[in-house]
Amino acid sequence: MSRRSCAERSGCSEVAVAEEDTATERVVAPGAEDLERAAEAALRPRRLAEFVGQRVVREQLELVLHAALGRGGTPDHVLLSGPPGLGKTTLAMIIGAELGTSVRVTSGPAIQHAGDLAAVLSSLEEGEVLFIDEIHRLARPAEELLYVAMEDFRVDVVVGKGAGANAIGLALPPFTVVGATTRAGLLPAPLRDRFGFTGHLDFYDDAELEQVLGRSAGLLEVDLHADAGGEIASRSRGTPRIANRLLRRVRDWAQVRSDGTLDLAAARSALAVYEVDSLGLDRLDRSVLTALCTRFGGGPVGLTTLAVAVGEEPETVETVAEPFLLREGLIGRTPRGRVATPRAWDHLGLAPPEAGSALFS
Repeated sequence: MSRRSCAERSGCSEVAVAEEDTATERVVAPGAEDLERAAEAALRPRRLAEFVGQRVVREQLELVLHAALGRGGTPDHVLLSGPPGLGKTTLAMIIGAELGTSVRVTSGPAIQHAGDLAAVLSSLEEGEVLFIDEIHRLARPAEELLYVAMEDFRVDVVVGKGAGANAIGLALPPFTVVGATTRAGLLPAPLRDRFGFTGHLDFYDDAELEQVLGRSAGLLEVDLHADAGGEIASRSRGTPRIANRLLRRVRDWAQVRSDGTLDLAAARSALAVYEVDSLGLDRLDRSVLTALCTRFGGGPVGLTTLAVAVGEEPETVETVAEPFLLREGLIGRTPRGRVATPRAWDHLGLAPPEAGSALFS
């Protein structure tokens, strides 16, 4: 999607545009476009027993679903939150499979009017799952309509206009809403309270990612060596989507430049081509880190100044590069600006100046 088309879409902010444009260029971006989602669908687990990681959420969700099946009713509405690429959409599809029903898929940005949501709700069948991705981006009129639908299984349709308008209440069959959000704090309290089960997905550790990669390699019918799987996992930023993407890129390299075997040498060579280093940093991450250390002596430096130094928009640096750098302890935020940590200097192979090292002493 182009910058213009995204900006013209209602509810699409400049920050979202920056994230989307950058995601098309970064092999370690946690988001995915439609073409990649189609490739991901072939690798998704179909049942809870096949789902790797998120042990607590998986066990809790299993109890909720199996208890509802035992009662012969529909389970509580489910809210899944967490960073992109961790499996929220996959779990939504699994919920439908575990319940033996179909899943109706939509998204917050796609529902900008109450009538849009009313049309979807009125077409649901009993026991069906309605999956709303990025539910925090629902328009306010649609949110208010969803409150009543989730609680009372009823939707009010307005017929006519002006003084002659009438609200007709339509009863809905019992159904389950599964909402996914990367920003749970933006959900209004009335909507959040209507979910009977809330699960937060955390980043994966390397061992879990190796399991994900082993399963994906089997589905892709490629020979992935254990040490190559460990190498890919360690550079995947704790995110299964990135791990699977890197696996496909390593497969491409091995197919074109080697004998098709995904060994450690192939993994390292392929990831070098795609500029993903040992910590999972790519060109944008390293340019921010290098500028902070070499041009500004480790900081502190303001966001705008740092963005100009690397030739990016401030929103791109703040929303695309900075979260992972902060999570890995490579940079820090202070009232005076961004600063490089000792780990950043060590990763770049540089010696910190006395003033920079004193910031963390």
